[in-house]
Amino acid sequence: MSIKKICVVVTARPSYSRIKTALTAIKNHPELELQLVIAGAALLGRYGNAVDFIENDGFKIDEKVFMVLEGENPTSMAKTTGLGVMELANVFYRLQPDAVITIADRFETIATSIAASYQNIPLIHIQGGEVTGNIDEKVRHANTKLADLHLVASEDAKERILKMGENPKMIFNTGCPSIDLASEIKNNPKLDFDPIEKYGGVGAETKWKDEGYIVVMQHPVTTEYASARKDVEQTLQAVYELNIPTFWFWPNVDAGSDGTSNGIRTFREIKKPENIHFFKNMEPQDFLKLLINSKCLIGNSSAGIRECSYLGVPVVNIGSRQNRRQRGNNVLNSSYDKNEIIKAIENRISVKNITSENIYGDGKSGDRIADILANTELSFHKTIMY
Repeated sequence: MSIKKICVVVTARPSYSRIKTALTAIKNHPELELQLVIAGAALLGRYGNAVDFIENDGFKIDEKVFMVLEGENPTSMAKTTGLGVMELANVFYRLQPDAVITIADRFETIATSIAASYQNIPLIHIQGGEVTGNIDEKVRHANTKLADLHLVASEDAKERILKMGENPKMIFNTGCPSIDLASEIKNNPKLDFDPIEKYGGVGAETKWKDEGYIVVMQHPVTTEYASARKDVEQTLQAVYELNIPTFWFWPNVDAGSDGTSNGIRTFREIKKPENIHFFKNMEPQDFLKLLINSKCLIGNSSAGIRECSYLGVPVVNIGSRQNRRQRGNNVLNSSYDKNEIIKAIENRISVKNITSENIYGDGKSGDRIADILANTELSFHKTIMY
């Protein structure tokens, strides 16, 4: 029996939770060998040191690829991606995988797709076919056209990939592995740790144990990067005026993240908010425990669309970053206006009829993905189906 070597490239903090249970299932499958490459922002301390969480979870890392260029603007994004192509091409040449997995839609994931497909290595795309805003919209569909096997998270996404001319036999609705983690937390939702005690962070201690709390995760929009600072200042002012204990997470590495980060730092220094505590990162399960016990998630993270829909957590989705993405009844949209954000948060906190929805999976995605990889004949050649 030949063992398939499956190389997974994780490039950023959110990508790990999107693939974690599939990594475990691949690692444990008798017909598969996991090759794990950690690259990009996942290696950097200022974006949460995702690599530390990955190693602490017991995964062996085969290669580390440092490819992020300073600047956090569209030019540095393009150069980061180009450097990623060059470095990952060498990595795949050394590892000689039977297939490579690229995850979702972050701007640098196209580097994985190019480096693999140009070397005639079968490319597997996780979570293609969805609609969103940002540069992510273009990157996701470009990954789809380079990929040979598609493991999507919803029926809506599957239908969209069929319309893109992909082979129906190579499209599988597996659900999203992040919902596997959410399923575990849904069955055991107790917040069994003190976030500040465990993860440190900076800012006020807050009265979250007595009054409850909200969570904020707001990233820049790469197609609107010049307004990132102005946009986050509206959210900061809204949360400050509401005076609800808040756990706020640092943004991803994207064009505009300097503006978002500088806006947070300046606001923190001038206002010294007593109700906000800031974190860089948490273990995926701890983050989900934090969410399910919160009053509301605010910002523009896909976690509000995916995991929070499954967990039934209220969400205020701000701006265009998740444009047209399929979402549940838990989400209320808002513009970048302080007063509208305040009203939306008050609405979400007060609504009692939010229900859980299984849009992006049923909690069994990881095992399903491993079985498909083991049982599907992989090829690097394809032709559009119409």
